[in-house]
Amino acid sequence: MTRTEDNTRTGQAPEHKPFEIKLPELCLVLLIGASGSGKSTFAARHFAPTEILSSDFFRGMVSDDANNQRATRDAFELLHHALELRLKNERLTVIDATNVQRESRKRLLQIAREYHVMTHAIVLDLPAALCHERNSTRPDRDFGPHVVKNHCRALKRSLRGLKREGIRGVYRLDSSQKIDAVEISRAKLWNNRAELTGPFDFIGDVHGCFEELVELLEALGWRISPAEGEHRFDVHHPEGRRAVFVGDLVDRGPATPEVLGLVMDMVAQSAALCVAGNHDVKLARALRGKKVTAKHGLAESLEQLDRCSPEFRDRAARFLDGLISHYMLDGGRLCVAHAGLPAHMQGRASGTVRSFALYGDTDGERDEYGLPIRHDWAADYAGETRVIYGHTPVSTPTWRSKTMCLDTGCVFGESLSALRWPEDDIVQVKAKRQYALPGRPIGAPEPARDDVLDVKDVTGKRVLSTRLVERVGVSAEHSAAALETMSRFAVDPRWLVYLPPTMSPSKTSKRDGLLEHPEDAIKEFASWGVEQLVAQVKHMGSRAVAIVTREDHVAVTRFGLDEPAPGIIYTRTGRPFFSGTDREEGDVVLGAIRAAMERAGLWDALETDWICLDAELMPWSAKARELLRGQYAAIAAAAETSLPHVLSALERAASRGVDVSALETRSRRQLARVASFRQTYRGYCWPVEGPLDLKFAPFHLLAAEGRAFFDRDHVWHMETLQKLCEADDSGILFVTEHKVIDTSSPEDVASLVGWWEELTSAGGEGLVLKPRDFVSRTERGHVIQPAMKCRGKEYLRLIYGPDYDEPIHLERLRERGLRRKRSMATREFALGVDALEKFAAGENPRLVHERVFGILATESEPVDPRF
Repeated sequence: MTRTEDNTRTGQAPEHKPFEIKLPELCLVLLIGASGSGKSTFAARHFAPTEILSSDFFRGMVSDDANNQRATRDAFELLHHALELRLKNERLTVIDATNVQRESRKRLLQIAREYHVMTHAIVLDLPAALCHERNSTRPDRDFGPHVVKNHCRALKRSLRGLKREGIRGVYRLDSSQKIDAVEISRAKLWNNRAELTGPFDFIGDVHGCFEELVELLEALGWRISPAEGEHRFDVHHPEGRRAVFVGDLVDRGPATPEVLGLVMDMVAQSAALCVAGNHDVKLARALRGKKVTAKHGLAESLEQLDRCSPEFRDRAARFLDGLISHYMLDGGRLCVAHAGLPAHMQGRASGTVRSFALYGDTDGERDEYGLPIRHDWAADYAGETRVIYGHTPVSTPTWRSKTMCLDTGCVFGESLSALRWPEDDIVQVKAKRQYALPGRPIGAPEPARDDVLDVKDVTGKRVLSTRLVERVGVSAEHSAAALETMSRFAVDPRWLVYLPPTMSPSKTSKRDGLLEHPEDAIKEFASWGVEQLVAQVKHMGSRAVAIVTREDHVAVTRFGLDEPAPGIIYTRTGRPFFSGTDREEGDVVLGAIRAAMERAGLWDALETDWICLDAELMPWSAKARELLRGQYAAIAAAAETSLPHVLSALERAASRGVDVSALETRSRRQLARVASFRQTYRGYCWPVEGPLDLKFAPFHLLAAEGRAFFDRDHVWHMETLQKLCEADDSGILFVTEHKVIDTSSPEDVASLVGWWEELTSAGGEGLVLKPRDFVSRTERGHVIQPAMKCRGKEYLRLIYGPDYDEPIHLERLRERGLRRKRSMATREFALGVDALEKFAAGENPRLVHERVFGILATESEPVDPRF
């Protein structure tokens, strides 16, 4: 008996025994029965309320009357939409409606097919008289017996054809006793092996290459010994690993029976899993006597199996018949399918899913070699699950957008490959010889790099899924603002692989004369469960992201640029720091970083040819000249020009006996505050005659080839970047001072407060406090603020104005709300982490850009910029 893609069965309830209906965990269930047959009661007894979509409920939803038949069209339109959303989200769904007519089932079955979900029907086939008797006791069912009779006649006509409509399991219950005896259970789909977490050895297409398979397994650490019986083996791995075969065990090679015997025993001994390959399926049909064309190695397999016993051939046929389309492993994080599988088909069961898993994305066209044209589904893959597959030979297994092909053409004289997971290591053995000629030349596919952005990816209302925050919403108007920024002001989007998040200030302080104080920030982090903080000096410069290449050509080969370049430095909103005549200054800074990386040995230590840094570029005046001239200097000049005249006028008034002492005192305080205001912003300015007058202070080593460093704590980042800065001989790189404190230590807290007071009294901006772990969560799993800034009293004059610390102003500022700012910081942090992780892992650039656009869109939200 052939195993199907789910483990359900068709049958009728026995008379006086409990009858189990076993439904797959994901399916569409149609309740079919006349009005009064008890469908709603049955549904409520066996299914959760959220699983039931009732036609009566939706009639009430659209018309306030559950029996309003004139609202039926609108009700079902809403019901169909709800069904689509539930099946999209992999939820079992029950349709509580009469469903007795083929036409009423048609759209429901169509939706189930669109979402690759099997449909099962539970038919409540009770006598019309009983249904009418039940209806007569209900005031809301005042229709005549002819309605129920029509329902029952339509049901009888439908019964024979339900299977032909595509309904997998039909359960007919033709008495109240049978209905009451039903027990419903849920069964996992055959492809759901999420509980298996590895470690795994994924093995590519074997095609009858037995010697190579044994050599590869032994290289992976497996122990193989012959056992009693025809092509029997004892197999185990001392470390408890599990092999996973991607299909096409058979055909073309010299030893198909031996390969089948070894793999069958590994599966039987729970040492392996195997999915169906197209060659395996064709051989199974041939062994069952089906008419097939003996091409592409099938004739050789049949000839080899003819030398085996009938018992072995039957065993092989049963094994091949039982292979399913794909497996979902490790909590759904891994998918294995012979020809691969797009995200919307993973973990589902239908003929379309099986066909794609066996043959790939084909449309019947042939190439110049006469072989089916297989569209490169992996080039546009945008799923979160990693997909391991075979089917189409490649020269070298490589990750492309979280997909990897392991068929490296062993039977064609190349190699047999395995992927060790989670180690992410490739192990290969060379073919002993060439056993067959390939139908088309074997060559590695081009990396999947779609540099042409689709405007639909970055406009309109969108919801983005990230590793840290499950759903990040982006409104249409904010998307439009981000698109304008990107198209008019930003650097080439191929460089934009990361944007840093905004940063919230600490909780408002109640201390006299202060708006922010580090002790308040420490207490807040401690309340979230953070035990250690890393505090770093907050430089008064401009936030900068630097992409630095080891050699200029990396800009072309890795980032897809048209011309070689040493890298790029851009602002936290994606605008270039150096452009036009300033371009050479930027190249000097990038050159200094590149040379320091070489001297510190970090290129080799990180095994990379590019890095991404988060930093501060100083002085502030280097990129804020117009702001200084047009705002800060203008405010100071206007105040210092007008206030002396005000004081002179007040002195003359006082000499005439007018009491202006309060006004005079206030004006003198204003003049002193203006002087402090000017002194503060001047402290962040110095002449920049050339690039060597700039200072670049890195504080995050964000990513390198193959990985992002969000799994390293902030101490690692600071210490690694200190080595980088110390290896610089240009004087451009600047070490960011930092301290580690225990939030529960009064001594540490006092020490940090003293350091903050020392820095701010000397004209410094303040401190940035971060949980030691780059990503921290509360006990409830919420992402903790990635950083908080705690600024000094004098620096805040630049933000809120020279006289902000007047009591009347300070009390008003203490009412500031930080909720929106902190929400923005968390969402931008999640998007930035996701974007850079995807880029470093070599995933589809469209996914990276989508998240970077999301950060720019979030920046368009109305939040007080002084925060």
